[in-house]
Amino acid sequence: MATTKIRTGTPPPGALSGLEPLPDPPKDIDRMIQLPHIAAFLTVLSARYATRPDVFIGGEGYLCRHRSQPRTAWIVPDCIVVFDVPPYAVYDANGYVIDEVGKPPDFALEVASKSTARRDYTVKRDAYARFGVREYWRFDPSGGERYDAALAGDGLVGDRYEPIQTREGADGVIRGYSAVLDLELHWDANFLRLYDPATGQYLRTLMESEAVGEYHRAAHLAAEARAGDAEARAGDAEARADSAEAEAQRLRAEIDRLRSER
Repeated sequence: MATTKIRTGTPPPGALSGLEPLPDPPKDIDRMIQLPHIAAFLTVLSARYATRPDVFIGGEGYLCRHRSQPRTAWIVPDCIVVFDVPPYAVYDANGYVIDEVGKPPDFALEVASKSTARRDYTVKRDAYARFGVREYWRFDPSGGERYDAALAGDGLVGDRYEPIQTREGADGVIRGYSAVLDLELHWDANFLRLYDPATGQYLRTLMESEAVGEYHRAAHLAAEARAGDAEARAGDAEARADSAEAEAQRLRAEIDRLRSER
């Protein structure tokens, strides 16, 4: 394979086309354990950036500096986030070649599995630093049995990673702030959640969004039913008032008739 020409700078949306697809990486034997957490993370962030045409969110494809590197230097991220790139060009490439896209990923996340855990916080950590990934986070659903911590992040300082501070609250939730995403990552009862400090709320998962939607639909139907009941009660009251008025008129007419007969 010919060496790909290096592109410098950030390409404008739509500038990338015809990238040669990378091969599929081998499947992780523990993928079923990781998949719910990876899928939740990807869908939550995809919803957050749904209106932006310059954000790539993906994973499970090869990441490398350039194609001429030995395959042993390629890694397979669980999740990466890249700003200021045309996402569909990267999707079509079935992976991410840094020299072709023009910049490294801004953010990477690994979810712990038995078969890859140690590699994630040693070999992959070193690779992400070499590639220039600004932040690298690790999430362990088991609470730290597979990784060195339940939740850990590293920020790139020069060409080396420095740990990002995390803290555990009295509620047992472990929190860390991602400057790249401007969000807090939370390890919460074995789940990874994303918290927006600007709104003071968690970003909703797909299931939570559907549940909220169902709640609002049910509340709307209940309000319509209450309004219908109120309208029906108002109609009954009006009918009773009309009936009373008609009876009063009948009685007045009867009284007038009796008076006229005296």
